[in-house]
Amino acid sequence: MATVWGRHFFGLGPLLALGVVAALAVFLRWAFPGRSTSLVARRAKPGAPEDYGLLTPVAEPVSAIEASMWQQALTDAGIRSTLAQTTRGVRLMVRRDDVHKAEAVLARLRGKPQG
Repeated sequence: MATVWGRHFFGLGPLLALGVVAALAVFLRWAFPGRSTSLVARRAKPGAPEDYGLLTPVAEPVSAIEASMWQQALTDAGIRSTLAQTTRGVRLMVRRDDVHKAEAVLARLRGKPQG
């Protein structure tokens, strides 16, 4: 009797495995729908300088070296800053609360009187 059942269930194993894989595929399509919600980070799109929320542009560096020098000067003064690639070029951005302090630091760095 065991040999009869063995012959009948021989094809059941692969069918069962195929069913599990199909159920898993359906579940994953439901759990992670479409490409718009990909878990892989997309490349950032530059926006206008005004589109950065609480960050305000305080300088427009011409080169990467100048940007790095200005950012380091702000860091030394205790002002957090970031460089952002905008639709109008690279901008050095700080929080709105720190704009006047940052402009004073950058004016001293450039050797211009603040006004």
